[in-house]
Amino acid sequence: MDFNKALILGIESSCDDTAASVLEINSKGSEIRSAIVHNQFNLHKEYGGVVPEIAARAHAELIDVVVEKALKSAKVVMADISAIGVTAGPGLIGGVLSGLMFAKGLSVSTNKPLIGVNHLAGHALTPRLTNKVAFPYLVLLVSGGHCQFLIVHSYKKYERLGGTIDDAPGEAFDKAARLLGLQQPGGPSIEEAAIKGDVSRFDLPRPLLDREDCNFSFSGLKTALMRKRNELTEKQGGLFEKDVCDLSASFQQAMHDVIIEKSVRAIDLYLKFTNGNQTFAIAGGVAANKKIRHSLKKICETKKVDFLAPPLELCTDNAAIIAYAAAERFFHGDYDDTTISARPRWPLDNQKPAILGSGKKGSKA
Repeated sequence: MDFNKALILGIESSCDDTAASVLEINSKGSEIRSAIVHNQFNLHKEYGGVVPEIAARAHAELIDVVVEKALKSAKVVMADISAIGVTAGPGLIGGVLSGLMFAKGLSVSTNKPLIGVNHLAGHALTPRLTNKVAFPYLVLLVSGGHCQFLIVHSYKKYERLGGTIDDAPGEAFDKAARLLGLQQPGGPSIEEAAIKGDVSRFDLPRPLLDREDCNFSFSGLKTALMRKRNELTEKQGGLFEKDVCDLSASFQQAMHDVIIEKSVRAIDLYLKFTNGNQTFAIAGGVAANKKIRHSLKKICETKKVDFLAPPLELCTDNAAIIAYAAAERFFHGDYDDTTISARPRWPLDNQKPAILGSGKKGSKA
């Protein structure tokens, strides 16, 4: 696809980050001119997780300020913007509505094209934003609310090879951290504690490894961790720091082993369908986990597949990936109008039945 120059304003509000970004597209590629993210951590930390009503209210109060900051940081005004891309789902419906309603009003008042973006497509298309990866490629989208393998055939065609039937990895990390008294978000806290832990002290399950498919299940792993914690607490009256580190290390190792084994199976399936330049990418918040990244890279070297992991700031929720997903549609003349609705569920692969289960950060698509 030949890109002409365009400036896309991206808006993201699907969970607990209010974000806006200005992305420039030209013949040489993509340039993130600005990327503003306002985190709501302090609003939710006393509750041990994201409270949807608080998140929605904060988005409504902040979104105009964040967009203004993004425009100012990019040294542009709305008259310079070519189109507005906004997350229209999936996610916490109150937050999605806040961003979408703001974008609709902005579109009408400025007469700029409106493009409602599937948040998952933003993550899945990140390899195109960062590295101009050619279709088709395989991506593991692994985050707080989602976990699935997708063959990305085009900007609008996705083939799901497998996904989680219950908790997503990021969700499981968050729950594990709460069980162990660690801070949220759970992924970084578990990873930090695991550095000083003994991975062999506790034998935790590796769910669904006995099945020859690419699906995941993490709820049983979380339950097993809770039982180990309860046994220790009852036996010694609480948890010592070493216990927390060892439990964290064992939990992370179990999560790692499942993700790696399932990735091997997904890559093998992908290689049957493709020739030429084959790429496996990881996207989403859990993509920041160094242990998982390192092992996936080693697998790809063995399989002679290019491995791609985006910069850490593009792994978590942000508006630059939303702007890019909107840009792919913009250059195909694929716009929306103000009748577009917010969607709490929005599977990328519409040809396969939805995976059952729903998590606190979004439904499993």
